Amino acid sequence: MHTAAGHQEEDQGECMSKREDYEAGFEKILLPVTEENGVEIYDVEYVKEGSDWYLRAYIDKEGGVTIEDCEKVSRAVSDIMDREDFIKDAYILEVSSPGLGRALKKDKHLSRSIGEDVEIKTYRPIGKQKEFSGVLKAFDEESVTIETEEAVSMKFARSDVALIRLALDF
Repeated sequence: MHTAAGHQEEDQGECMSKREDYEAGFEKILLPVTEENGVEIYDVEYVKEGSDWYLRAYIDKEGGVTIEDCEKVSRAVSDIMDREDFIKDAYILEVSSPGLGRALKKDKHLSRSIGEDVEIKTYRPIGKQKEFSGVLKAFDEESVTIETEEAVSMKFARSDVALIRLALDF
């Protein structure tokens, strides 16, 4: 029984590092393509959904990306990925906008979103709730601060935050 758990942990660790390697390699190939096309990399991910692996590039630019931007980047990067062939598994390549309710994963995403309405989900309840919303006021390596609609300042340890995303206003 102990050996099975050991192997499972190794497999998860191996999968994690392979995923990180694939994402880093993909980002390196993607960077010059995005620069040529006047867009920037928002995020990349290599994820399994159901039985399929997806290699996704989220691109952005001032004023938002168009379908044409996504198609140009997709065609160019697809050709390079076919030549480089460093991902041996079958995968589906997708290039898209990060969307309206985009996740704010990196410090650069947070700094651009200061003053914006955000939603925060925590791993465990804080005051009997796990979802919070307000205006993003500040962040640093350790914490994220929002001001709620009631003008209450709330500071969250980043280790407690499962997700921060732009709020969707409808």
